[in-house]
Amino acid sequence: MHSLAPIVVVLLAAVLSVTLCRSLKVPPMLGYLVAGFLAGPGVASLIPDSEETRFLGEIGIVFMMFTIGLEFSLPKLQAMRRLVFGVGLAQVVVTMLLIVGVAGAITGNLLAGVAIGGALALSSTAIVSKLLAERLELAQAHGQLAIGVLLFQDLAVVPLLILLPALAAGGDGLWMELGLAGVKIVAVMALLLFFGQKLLRPWFHLVARQRSGELFMINVLLVTLGVAYLTELSGLSLALGAFVAGMLISETEYRYQVEDDIRPFRDILLGFFFITIGMRLELAVFVDRWKEVLLLLFLLVPVKLGVVFGLARAFGHRSNESLRGALALAHGGEFGFVLLALSANLGLMPAGLTQAAIAAVVLSMLVAPFLIQHGDAITRKLIKQDWALQAASLHQVLVESMMKDEHVIICGYGRSGQALARLLEAEDIPIFALDMDPERIREAGEAGESVVFGDAGKKEVLLAAGLMRAKALVISFADTHAALRIMDAVHAQRPGLPVIVRTVDDTDIDVLRRAGADEVVAEIMEGSLMLASHALMVVGVPLNRVIKRIRAVREERYALFRGFFRGMSDDTDGLDEFLQPRLYSVVLPEGAAAIGQRLGQLKLETAGVELKAVRRNNFRRTDFCDEFELMRDDVLILFGEPEALASAENLLLQG
Repeated sequence: MHSLAPIVVVLLAAVLSVTLCRSLKVPPMLGYLVAGFLAGPGVASLIPDSEETRFLGEIGIVFMMFTIGLEFSLPKLQAMRRLVFGVGLAQVVVTMLLIVGVAGAITGNLLAGVAIGGALALSSTAIVSKLLAERLELAQAHGQLAIGVLLFQDLAVVPLLILLPALAAGGDGLWMELGLAGVKIVAVMALLLFFGQKLLRPWFHLVARQRSGELFMINVLLVTLGVAYLTELSGLSLALGAFVAGMLISETEYRYQVEDDIRPFRDILLGFFFITIGMRLELAVFVDRWKEVLLLLFLLVPVKLGVVFGLARAFGHRSNESLRGALALAHGGEFGFVLLALSANLGLMPAGLTQAAIAAVVLSMLVAPFLIQHGDAITRKLIKQDWALQAASLHQVLVESMMKDEHVIICGYGRSGQALARLLEAEDIPIFALDMDPERIREAGEAGESVVFGDAGKKEVLLAAGLMRAKALVISFADTHAALRIMDAVHAQRPGLPVIVRTVDDTDIDVLRRAGADEVVAEIMEGSLMLASHALMVVGVPLNRVIKRIRAVREERYALFRGFFRGMSDDTDGLDEFLQPRLYSVVLPEGAAAIGQRLGQLKLETAGVELKAVRRNNFRRTDFCDEFELMRDDVLILFGEPEALASAENLLLQG
């Protein structure tokens, strides 16, 4: 009998598990894995582990790879050929050889070793791409390394699917079949990339001219699943075809619209994929074959990590990039399940060993989110960088910054950083920029701009950039994780330095301010305010009223402060401007009357002022209550009219 009950229970388990994961600040995909385990054959048996359920999960991978493809372009993929066919090829071959040798020696079955080696050499495209995208790390060096290797792993699935049946049959035409597979891969990819570019743009133009959102969405689904289907017909993976489709659309002007339209399908179906992975976990395997599971897990995580790290270093990647890329790839993948199931059906592996290998892959996929999430911290503890390279880099930063004084340090020299630099230089304010993109640094350096290669999250680099002489520091890129690391290094060396941080929206404003940011600029918020200001002026609202309206909205939305600190050089429209409410800071020196008193006792609101923040030990606090006790050297930021501010200062200092 058909019933919605199992589906409802699975959805409930998914919602509860993901909610718990978010509350504990662990990757949400672990919640899907747990929900799949609870609903699958291993526990409640609410959903059968069938081909239909696995296919539904595979569609989630298709949409994930499609969105990853949207981030790439043909020139970018061509530039990555050294990663894909260099590091990627070497990783699959070396990992397979090592695992085949160890597994074959232990099991006494070389064919079983080949099957296990092929399965464990692959990593999870879905897990790596999703987590790196969420952490805004796809464009970073270790993200590019991981994606390049994953692309080759997807290509390697085809020859592996040919190799295993040939080994089981003992045929003599193995090399001929592998050669034909290679030719097929090259031919299919060339046809898709060549004709896809010719056909896709005019096709999207035709659909877009109909001005139907429904039709456009159907067309996106058609292209995504259609190209994936064509690659599946040719023997390649669905995921690889979806990646190619996304990459082709990235060359058109419809990229961002497509990305928005496809996101709901991607997130929901990818959640089903992780549920299907969790369904494969069986507790009985851990009891009966725990030694085999642990051995395979060791081959999968530490050995694979060492292989990727060593190869990345051999291909010229820096130590920290190599380790973070290796941590992202040190686990099993969804295609490993396909190879293990095929090996069991062909008789290459006994059923018990197959279950142990599946359990090891699932466990490694459970560990993978933690390795990626904490990859930066692990790398900082284990890798101290090549001393010669680090010394040379610091020397360059130091030489370039020696003549700088009272300058602004700009962390990140992308579009926002460069625009800021030009505005500051127009006001004769010296700047010094740090960036991690060698090509950008080379071009900007040739143009005479003051930018050098350096990781702003390292205190040595900041000190070499003149942190102790700087007037302010600006983090111009929208990466909360990296911004927190930079602010931690800044406050450890120069606590009082003003820090301004850029973020995408207002969701991380409180986090960044608690970490010590003096101001956080929300990109979406500021864009909306500029749009509103232009719209108001176009419809005839006077400029002074527009400015006041936008200022009021900004002060209300940015909850840290309202108003501003006024200086003698501020332009004013008359005496009334001096009488307007403003911000004012009061330091509590030794002997101040307010020291030791609670905020509720002072009753500052009766003096006509509002306490906006308290800065203590170089950290700004806004989460205080009436029981908050003031201490010596506290800085109170007050908001009110000048006369009320004077009265409040007198109350705080003299009582």
